[in-house]
Amino acid sequence: MSFGGRVPAPILPDWIRARKVQLGDLHEVKKRMRAGGLHTVCEEARCPNRSECFSRGTATFLINGRICTRNCSYCSIAHGRPRPVDPDEPRQLAETAWRMGLEHVVITAVDRDDLPDGGATGFVEAIRALRELEPAPTVEVLTPDFRGDLAQVDRIIAAAPEVYNHNVETVPRLYREVRRSGRYEWAMKVLRRVADTAPGMIRKSGIMVGLGESRDEVAGVLADLAAAGCQVVTIGQYLQPTGKQTRVERFWTPDEFAELETLGRALGLEVFAGPFVRSSYRAEEAYLRVTGS
Repeated sequence: MSFGGRVPAPILPDWIRARKVQLGDLHEVKKRMRAGGLHTVCEEARCPNRSECFSRGTATFLINGRICTRNCSYCSIAHGRPRPVDPDEPRQLAETAWRMGLEHVVITAVDRDDLPDGGATGFVEAIRALRELEPAPTVEVLTPDFRGDLAQVDRIIAAAPEVYNHNVETVPRLYREVRRSGRYEWAMKVLRRVADTAPGMIRKSGIMVGLGESRDEVAGVLADLAAAGCQVVTIGQYLQPTGKQTRVERFWTPDEFAELETLGRALGLEVFAGPFVRSSYRAEEAYLRVTGS
């Protein structure tokens, strides 16, 4: 596995080359975000689905600034020393969601290990601001691990989002190389806490494949997620955002993704797997399927 520097890009299989980012579809949503001083994880992480989502008027809000205190080898979000959190960000987020007519709002954040609360306050205040809208949208949060500080998880649970998502990202063996500042155990603790204290809240997680993991290792993660009380799992192909991130070790085939869906559902999980599946991709559709709404 190669980390850092520039390496030759792997040859893309047909099922990956078929997806192209149409930059012309991005401008309207980008304009609205910039007007509110907001950012999307779609842009910062160079998601391959961003043109499709933006053209449908959806996006995942990135709060607590755009600079992450961690430097995970798979991620293209900028890292370094963040600026102070903008206290007006929750109001701006709610106003933009209202102007976009969003019925389901997804909120994620950069890691803010520089803050005593890890950035949990940003989630709580954003949820509260959205609850004041009429009509109020359903809310899905995709939180950091807060370095295992479950008191911060409890604060977000108390704000009552409909969906609590925390991505495990990869298999335990690859954490040291891929997610250096994270811990597999922290991820599981977050999901167990939500299941134990808010059984009516939908619990969700996500995994990337293509970083060198085996099928059996992914199966092990699915079993761990089911045991932790997770209900929904997204599984997608890792795609190297730029030449600076770790390279793709293997492209999983559509048939293999279908097999992972079958494997997860046998464990009682609602699994969405495919080359371009991401944790927030078509999140509202996933929410409606799980709730039967």
